[in-house]
Amino acid sequence: MDADTVVGTELRGLRRRRPEIAGTVLAGTDGLLISSDLPSTDATHLAALAAASFGLGHRVADTVQRGEFRESVVCTTAGCVVTYPAGRAALLTLVTVSAAEDLEALHEEARAVARRAGSVLDRRGGAVGATSIQDAHGPLAVRTPMATLPAQLRRSSRPTWRRPPI
Repeated sequence: MDADTVVGTELRGLRRRRPEIAGTVLAGTDGLLISSDLPSTDATHLAALAAASFGLGHRVADTVQRGEFRESVVCTTAGCVVTYPAGRAALLTLVTVSAAEDLEALHEEARAVARRAGSVLDRRGGAVGATSIQDAHGPLAVRTPMATLPAQLRRSSRPTWRRPPI
């Protein structure tokens, strides 16, 4: 059985067991859509937002040093949107139609599905279009010292712009 079939089976099973789930989105950590059962425009936007939410949650968890990031939850008056990491390079996002009365039970079941789907995607060699999670303690950027640049790339000593007349 191929990875897409296994992941699809996992997501359909979760929806069948949890009727409060209105839709699911499987996305790469880079925000690219992998699989969904929501309308395509909503799914594409939600995949990008899930990646942003995951990145922010991951950074907050790292900053407060209270353990590893587990999920991001957004509750509204009409339901919840929950994002879970699924393997090294994917995210599982669930949209519920009502505020889940038993959110902890939903978390346990969804985490298990995210683990299984993530392991399938990891074995496949990563999610389509997804990039792996970067080291949170790694450098944000690498700068090149000016002395190592060729002379023609260095800035001239005089400014290239002039102040406009007043």
